[in-house]
Amino acid sequence: MIQSKLLKTLTKAGLTLMLLSVGLFTSSSAKAAVLIQDNFDVETLGLNYNSFANWNVTDGTVDLIGNPNFFDLIPGNGRYVDLDGSTANSGILASKTAFNFNAGDVVNLVFDLAGNRRDGQSDSVTVSLGSLFNETFTLASNQGFTTFTRTINVTSATTANLAFAGAGGDNIGLLLDDVILESTAPTSVPEPASILGLLAFGALGIGSLSQRQQQANKA
Repeated sequence: MIQSKLLKTLTKAGLTLMLLSVGLFTSSSAKAAVLIQDNFDVETLGLNYNSFANWNVTDGTVDLIGNPNFFDLIPGNGRYVDLDGSTANSGILASKTAFNFNAGDVVNLVFDLAGNRRDGQSDSVTVSLGSLFNETFTLASNQGFTTFTRTINVTSATTANLAFAGAGGDNIGLLLDDVILESTAPTSVPEPASILGLLAFGALGIGSLSQRQQQANKA
């Protein structure tokens, strides 16, 4: 009777260990950390604006336009940045924070761009994240806000600022809104060999105890 209870207890313990092992093996998700998220709606409208909470403006100027009724070129989108300010010299909008990344990190970058609304004239912006990412986007003048998403796999540790560098110098550039930068660090997961070893050990232990119980019952 005592042996039977002991067998049941050890069997439950073994099964629990096996289930925990499987759970560790299958649980590999990681939560993304939001590094910056900005729709510019809390900023003050203005031409040649340089008082952003999250950004510095260098090498030129940008305008903060939109709702309510301040050069609101695409109504219904709150406030947004005209990347070519009102000095005929488009600026660079760069994050005030330099972000640290490690090898294995996965970085997601999301932002909205729209055309400059000047008939027939396309415009461009170069988006960069230090040495991790650099791409130029060109939009037709009449293109509405479009969401762009980029995924970046970090191969070595680095520090980088997110930057949007407008092109042109005619006081009207591409429009920027809804910027999100987030990073996911790799999750430590037990090696498959370790998991299989635990499963095999648990199965053998349960089988051995069961066999001994059967022999004791026959005796």
